Amino acid sequence: MKALILAAGMASRLRPLTNETPKCLLKIGQRCLLQRSIDALLAGGINEFVIVTGFMYEKIESFISTTYPGLNVTFIHNEIFDSTNNIYSLWLARPEAEGKSVLLLDSDLLYDPEIIKRIVADKADNALTLIKHPLGEEEIKVIIDNRGDIVELNKTCNPADAIGESLGIEKMGSTYTTALYEELDKMMNVEHLENVFYEVAFERLAKRGHRFGVIDVTDLFSCELDTVEDFNNALEKLPEHLQ
Repeated sequence: MKALILAAGMASRLRPLTNETPKCLLKIGQRCLLQRSIDALLAGGINEFVIVTGFMYEKIESFISTTYPGLNVTFIHNEIFDSTNNIYSLWLARPEAEGKSVLLLDSDLLYDPEIIKRIVADKADNALTLIKHPLGEEEIKVIIDNRGDIVELNKTCNPADAIGESLGIEKMGSTYTTALYEELDKMMNVEHLENVFYEVAFERLAKRGHRFGVIDVTDLFSCELDTVEDFNNALEKLPEHLQ
């Protein structure tokens, strides 16, 4: 299994913190967000990485080469990061991810490394991490069927129907990634949906029978980092053992 990390975004809501630094290189405690994820992935037994960059990509590549010399990493550059959404970065990773077992995650997540170990150890080929808390309009909400498989995954569904929020870490088996890039091919080249969230593709695949199971990680620390307020809260809430 390889890790596919999306790190192209501008994180405009975190300005001025991101005026000169990509979001994934912002430090929380002793390490930046990207370093925390790579350390967690290595500890979870994953040693092959694909990182899709965009905004200030030179700084990200320099950080990786300096901090992790010899790391098995492939960089893919999203040249139109400022006019596309994360689905396009996922699409660009096709040569490295199609037909492969992949752990997909955004580069700006703050979470307990045990979450990686939990999803890697899970027997399901396709699984999505979920946290339970009161939901509003902004979260990517998860609705499941009576078998526990995800049938809806978006911001617009009724919070009362959802069981929680997607954390943003998904495990996909080779059959799923084959179907995913078949769907993305149509979405990018025919429908030109470069500016939607990649969860749109997941929902479309669910209707074709390609579905994620749920891994509840509510008991483990995770924190949203979309705004300066979020960032300051994270500095206060980060548990001592994760510093």
